[in-house]
Amino acid sequence: MGGPRLGPLGWVRWGWRQLTSMRTAILLLLLLALAAIPGSLFPQRSVDPVRVRAFVEDHPGLAPWLDRLFLFDVFSSPWFASIYLLLMISLVGCIVPRTAQHARALRSRPPRAPRRLSRLPAVAEATVPGAPETVLAAARDVLTAKGYRLSPAGAGDRSVTGEKGYLKETGNLLFHLAMLGVIVAFAAGHLLGWRGEIIIKEGQSWTAGPASFDTLNLGPLASTDDIPTFTVQLDRLDVAFETQAEGAQFGQPRRFDGLATVDIPGRTPEQQQFAVNHPVSVGGDSIFLLGNGYAPVVTVRDPDGQVLYSEAVTFLPQDNNYASEGAIKVTGRDPGLGLVGGFLPTLRLDPELGMTSSFPGLADPGLALTAFEGDLFADGRPQSVFTIDTEQMSQITDADGAPVAMLLRPGEYFELPDGTTVELEGVIRWAGLLVRHDPGRMPALALALTAAAGLALMLGVRHRRIYVRIDPATPGPAARDQVVVTVGGLPKGTDPALQGVVDDVLERITAPPPQPPTRGNDEDTP
Repeated sequence: MGGPRLGPLGWVRWGWRQLTSMRTAILLLLLLALAAIPGSLFPQRSVDPVRVRAFVEDHPGLAPWLDRLFLFDVFSSPWFASIYLLLMISLVGCIVPRTAQHARALRSRPPRAPRRLSRLPAVAEATVPGAPETVLAAARDVLTAKGYRLSPAGAGDRSVTGEKGYLKETGNLLFHLAMLGVIVAFAAGHLLGWRGEIIIKEGQSWTAGPASFDTLNLGPLASTDDIPTFTVQLDRLDVAFETQAEGAQFGQPRRFDGLATVDIPGRTPEQQQFAVNHPVSVGGDSIFLLGNGYAPVVTVRDPDGQVLYSEAVTFLPQDNNYASEGAIKVTGRDPGLGLVGGFLPTLRLDPELGMTSSFPGLADPGLALTAFEGDLFADGRPQSVFTIDTEQMSQITDADGAPVAMLLRPGEYFELPDGTTVELEGVIRWAGLLVRHDPGRMPALALALTAAAGLALMLGVRHRRIYVRIDPATPGPAARDQVVVTVGGLPKGTDPALQGVVDDVLERITAPPPQPPTRGNDEDTP
């Protein structure tokens, strides 16, 4: 026959016990870690919407199915939020009753010793001379000296219980409370935080504002009013690459650091150094260095020598040698002029690949461009600053009908067929910066340190009970004024050192009391 059938309330209680068990909490924590893996495998809209669009264009058949599964929005998906919420409920349901139970244990005294200590996992026994009351008092003194909390003494008692290691459960609860706090802190950072990306060139400044970021991602509960006002000027960006090593190490980055001036209204401008893992601090927010590259300084003049365009143009690196692509849009002439091509920090002419860069540093820079003219902004559609839509433009050709191709080095210029000149005046660097506001960052750090402290207590402290029972020796002439001292130990969990503790307690109890020093004869006294 089967067991008793559970009613609806019984099933609810059973489900709640399963959900709030420590095993379920650990499984949910592992499941949450597994659920976060797709967020690192696929580009996320909240982090890089441009890469998401590129992935969709490159995988038109697969991308819609991935989007239906929220794999481009993993951390805001319903299934990720469900795991997150279940984990929080499981931790709360596990912590609250255990906290109440631990509080009662701290207020209560250890229980009385069981009758048969021989059943305990660690036992030691010895017969010693003395009255039961005297030996029991010695046992209480030994346990007190070793830091045990003792059971209350009563008239006629022949046993005592000592217990210590309450910090083990305290550390356990502290660890789980801190982990719950870390989850809440990360949630608060996601809901109330925001992040924006911007590219700043050397010598230029940028003022924060909702419309001034290249990309801006606000948390669900954040608004543009939360963005503070401040100005950042990129004073210097230093990048060094390996030049001495050979093989794969040649050209590897060795240093990325710089100097920036932060100006917050009402404060004195402050100059700060920054690096990849050392952000600039702005009123509690952080500015991280995400990337860097080169910005050729290009000047375009009309046939009369009037400047039509003069700016440092951001070119995006495409490989480890910083071979970069970019576009220049000159709107000061009719028709519009578009220049597209690549910047090569160390130009090398390869018979098969053509123009490439052999080193990421500025050893022999070159700017290769081709020219188009026509409507730069067809139908008024927005477009990337790094590309040009040439659908309604025509490529400029030379007298022989060949497309115009120019290769400029710093200080050189090229003249187009109509007399317009394109000059490369120099090259500066640009820095890609991430401005991040995360109100949960510091609480999460403090709670993580608290969790580590709780884990140290949980693993380093042993919770154990030591029982001492005093029984009269076996009746007989030799047993007069003798008692049997039995010491037993009961651990909470595993405790390999428990037998040694029991033996030490017994040895201390049965050790003869120290004798007072004897006084010498008068002749020996100085």
